[in-house]
Amino acid sequence: MKKYTLKRVLTAIFTLLVILLVLFILMQLMPGSPFNDEKLNADQRAALYTKYGLDQPVVVQFFRYVGNMLRGDMGVSYNISKNTPISQLIQTRLPISIGIGGLAVTIGAVAGLLLGLLAALKHDTIWDSLATVLSVIGVSVPSYVFALALSYTFGFRLSWFPMLFSAKDVFGSSVLPSISLSMFTMASIARFTRSEMLEVMGSEYMLLAESKGLSGPTLIIRHALRNALIPIITVLAPLIVDLMTGSLVVEKIFAIPGVGSLLVSAIQSNDYNVVIALSFIYSALYIVIMLVVDILYGIIDPRIRLAKNGD
Repeated sequence: MKKYTLKRVLTAIFTLLVILLVLFILMQLMPGSPFNDEKLNADQRAALYTKYGLDQPVVVQFFRYVGNMLRGDMGVSYNISKNTPISQLIQTRLPISIGIGGLAVTIGAVAGLLLGLLAALKHDTIWDSLATVLSVIGVSVPSYVFALALSYTFGFRLSWFPMLFSAKDVFGSSVLPSISLSMFTMASIARFTRSEMLEVMGSEYMLLAESKGLSGPTLIIRHALRNALIPIITVLAPLIVDLMTGSLVVEKIFAIPGVGSLLVSAIQSNDYNVVIALSFIYSALYIVIMLVVDILYGIIDPRIRLAKNGD
């Protein structure tokens, strides 16, 4: 297991370095300039390029950029908040997005797993049909529609939760946006859980387990669900990153000061440093999640670990 984990960690680190190189190249190729103010003349722009080291050779800029990133220095903002460290801009927004996204993942994963199990165990009954309808609605209806409906019903009409995000009540303000974001995850997990559980429960080894006298929760959890978890985790992994990095429309509806709105503002103002920093954070989160998934694969099914070590 140690060799398997170490190999995955080294692969993740190498992938992050490659992503950093690609992001830097894309930054060099992006059209326009971070200094587009019409009030600036050519000499003033040249002075700004010199100040931020943008007049140096590309190779020098790259190694300096990588060195700074490895030390946690993401540079400063050019336009959104001039000369403010990007880490300072992100540190107040990222925890909010991760908190709401984490709650959305938890709600969606748990509810989807239970809904899929119910549909599989009550196959071809009214419960199966109801779970299927809910899954179709969750996949088909955009999250912002749920956000508007929940905001109107539970925020405006019933006043159970705040309609807008408030730093004084972070958890209460996170409930409605988290539920809105969780609907697609819940529906996706429910569909995959149902299909995988039906396939597993019809397999030969499940019949063998039943013939040995196993039944009830022991049969479902230890044998059926464990073998169905790998494809479910595979589906859940990219959804986790999407939710934890925020949804711009939902953030706008609930006035959430998250990283989604910051990214859009940075793109609109050509604030390249902020764009690259957020893109790198998104990539790092995705790679970390996939690393955890790879390790979970090896824990859930040791055959995967042994097969990859054999390669």
